Amino acid sequence: MGDMKRIMVTGAVGQIGSELTLALRERYGAEQVLATGHRTQPSEKLLQSGPFEFVDVTKRNTVEALLDRYNIDTIFHLSAILSAIGEKDPQLCWDVNINGLHNILEIARERKLLRVFCPSSIAAFGPETPQDNTPQETIMLPKTMYGVTKVAGELLCNYYVRKYGLDVRGVRYPGIISNETLPGGGTTDYAVAIYYDAIKYGKYTCFVREDTVLPMMYMPDCIKATIDLMEADFSRLLHHADFNVAAMSFSAGELAAEIKKHIPNLTVTYEPDFRQAIADSWPRSLDDSAAREEWDWQPAYDLAAMTVDMLDTLGKRHAEGKL
Repeated sequence: MGDMKRIMVTGAVGQIGSELTLALRERYGAEQVLATGHRTQPSEKLLQSGPFEFVDVTKRNTVEALLDRYNIDTIFHLSAILSAIGEKDPQLCWDVNINGLHNILEIARERKLLRVFCPSSIAAFGPETPQDNTPQETIMLPKTMYGVTKVAGELLCNYYVRKYGLDVRGVRYPGIISNETLPGGGTTDYAVAIYYDAIKYGKYTCFVREDTVLPMMYMPDCIKATIDLMEADFSRLLHHADFNVAAMSFSAGELAAEIKKHIPNLTVTYEPDFRQAIADSWPRSLDDSAAREEWDWQPAYDLAAMTVDMLDTLGKRHAEGKL
């Protein structure tokens, strides 16, 4: 369904946004995809690939000005304060994640935009949620401000679908692992950092316990899930802004063991910090049958395949002195 013509990505400088923007530009045309960020300077790669503007999603007029100038019909709204940073500044987390989202939805409703994507996260779950094969519909009592904003966000997005017929879609991202842009203060960041430190130093200090199991996804699958859902036929969707999506689940220790198959001398020590309690409140694995049934979700990468690709890419970059 190639009916998305002019796309804006908020949070385009972030871990997911930076790669999603490039994928969207490749698919829909470079000039059709406006990347926006808040403060962080975008990479040369992002700047050279198409238009970029600074925006503050908590200030509605800054968003509206860009929609007018670029004639936007679709928004991928990735601007957010993540879990670990959100616990250090809960007020900022609420302001960006709730007021920012509400602005986007209101603007989309008033201007009758075609479609909005707003991601949720496994952080929307809490310690009372069944942790293994977590159902699509289940208890959601998060204990982090980030999680609170994600549950409220899902409910708000689904409300706009029901009440106003606005086409809003979203998935509950698991931990996302990538080799392009470093993650920005989430609880699953260890699963990215370990690859970098393995190659650079041959050692890593992990901020969660060895037996901590969390659902994860490799960036190419994350991009694929996002675009697949946004291109799905609306009439097939029974859910909208809250799809579980799963690719793999593993413990921190299993991740280290997989990397050791390629870097045998890697030493990993475990020094859990405040993020351990957050990780312990999240699911270990997800039931994503709704996504598989309603828009044919199917991941391509498991732990072994991801590890080969990560180490290959980062190894080459390290050899060039760019890591």
